[in-house]
Amino acid sequence: MAQYYLNHSYRQTRMHLESCLTVLFAFTSCFHVNWHNKSWISSIHTGFRMSPPSHTAALSIPPHTLTRLAREWLAEDTPNFDPAGVCVGSQEVEARLLCKIPHSVLAGIPFFTAVFTEVGCTVDWVYQEGAEIGPDAITLTAVVRGPARCLLLGERPALNCLARASGIATRCSQLQAMATAKGWHGEVAGTRKTTPGFRVVEKYAMLVGGVSMHRQDLSGMVMLKDNHVWASGSITQAVKAARSVCGFSSKIEVECRSSEEGREAAAAGADIVMLDNFQPQELHVAARALKEEFPTSLIEASGGVTPENLAMYFSPHVDIISLGCITQGCPVVDFSLKVQKPVAHSSLQE
Repeated sequence: MAQYYLNHSYRQTRMHLESCLTVLFAFTSCFHVNWHNKSWISSIHTGFRMSPPSHTAALSIPPHTLTRLAREWLAEDTPNFDPAGVCVGSQEVEARLLCKIPHSVLAGIPFFTAVFTEVGCTVDWVYQEGAEIGPDAITLTAVVRGPARCLLLGERPALNCLARASGIATRCSQLQAMATAKGWHGEVAGTRKTTPGFRVVEKYAMLVGGVSMHRQDLSGMVMLKDNHVWASGSITQAVKAARSVCGFSSKIEVECRSSEEGREAAAAGADIVMLDNFQPQELHVAARALKEEFPTSLIEASGGVTPENLAMYFSPHVDIISLGCITQGCPVVDFSLKVQKPVAHSSLQE
């Protein structure tokens, strides 16, 4: 009888603790973990269910695209047998997603979740898409639950997506903050310099980070670069030929290496004049002259722009500044997924 009351009291206490945790997590937007206190982390039963509102950008990704990408990534990582799956079996486990770089911007929730959904696991998020994680050195970001072997099948593809997307979103957020601080009216933009097969993730991360994706692919907008012009014979001829195909529904942008080429492109009907590889002072002079003569043309600055010199390109006459470094050489955010050991309560149940 004494054992019955002891177990009953334990169950009541645990239920009360879980109820308190549920209320706590419902009223807080984040939950910071001190990773050095590992015993404390392992002792809490995380029964919370947080499904943060989707970032607006997430609504632009069709569900079938998420499913297709998740299946491709999983098939690439495990094309046939998974011998390590024999070691862990299919018992239900819980894993904590930890962010190890403070002040990172979280991006990639739809892709991370799609991978684990495909292998029969669930993900409960502590942070919303686009939120800044931290400030602790190690921060609990989500909890993944499911069969052990399935959870480990999804671990690396899901982490790769989240690390890459969050790295890009973090850089984009920093660049946009610079533009906002300077009161610049234009748009910071990415480029088509993306990883083959991973463009959807990288372009999506730009949106989460607050910058423009630029064109998504060759079909999205006509961009006539130097090779197009040389093959066509002139900027005017290239614009004329492109317009005959794309009609009114697509913009035409022309890459220009001088003020003279910029004037020719605008006069030929280009919607956007890209001043490519101009030094900042040269850019300001050329952009002002073009805006005075062709006020409806958009002026883009590109080539040689980095996070360190971005502010030098801000101008009231420049509408867009594009940077390849948003995706090329961009640092990733360090995430890890730690499976939790089962909590033993033998001392209470003996």
